[in-house]
Amino acid sequence: MHLGPRRSAVTLAALAAALAAASFGAAPSATSDAPRATAAEVTTLRDGQGRDLTVGLCMICHSLEYIPANAPAMNRAAWQKTIQKMRDRFGAPITDEDAKQILDYLATNYSGKSG
Repeated sequence: MHLGPRRSAVTLAALAAALAAASFGAAPSATSDAPRATAAEVTTLRDGQGRDLTVGLCMICHSLEYIPANAPAMNRAAWQKTIQKMRDRFGAPITDEDAKQILDYLATNYSGKSG
């Protein structure tokens, strides 16, 4: 079954929310003594132009922890290849303009490999 791009993005977002709830527990209730950490609280990406877009689109499918964890082995070309793989192989709802902004952000803030 093929869903349109908009429905696919909504479906992916709903799936990501369900997976996050299963992984990190439900949102804290009024009777909870200690709030539970969410994926966004576990890893905070560096400030910079494109951070919010990167967080919003990357978290649809995976934890933000992948970004700093992979940074030492990445450069601009590696990030570009990874973004394209996310779009082509995994169907990430990233437009060409989004991909450019995410690439600029990651290359500026999370590139540990020269070249």
